[in-house]
Amino acid sequence: MTTPTKSGFDILPGYDGAVIAISAKGHITADDYEKTLTPLVEERIASFGKIRFLYILGPEFQSFSAGAAFDDARLGLSHLGDFERIAVVTDIDWISWGMRLFAPLIPAPVRVLPVDAIEDAKAWISAD
Repeated sequence: MTTPTKSGFDILPGYDGAVIAISAKGHITADDYEKTLTPLVEERIASFGKIRFLYILGPEFQSFSAGAAFDDARLGLSHLGDFERIAVVTDIDWISWGMRLFAPLIPAPVRVLPVDAIEDAKAWISAD
């Protein structure tokens, strides 16, 4: 018998200040954005001005609800100029393609890396 994956965002330890590092697990809903990610992003922007964002969508990630996809777009667009760096780590093709498609519209460096390059993403997001 397998244990079901806990859904939601895990805030990764070892990052503080202007760096937010999260891992998406299971089925992400609008509630996950509204109760966890959006308040965290807004609090860090209020405290630090610009933030660095490491977003991991690894093997435990399953899907987004339509509401979560909308909240993701709304969060990104409403804080477009508030990111200093963005790293997205995933092996999911449609997410990688989508990030690469929209990266030129984001006024911050964006890197999209495969899951096996997670240590590179962590180093880059934290580098001075």
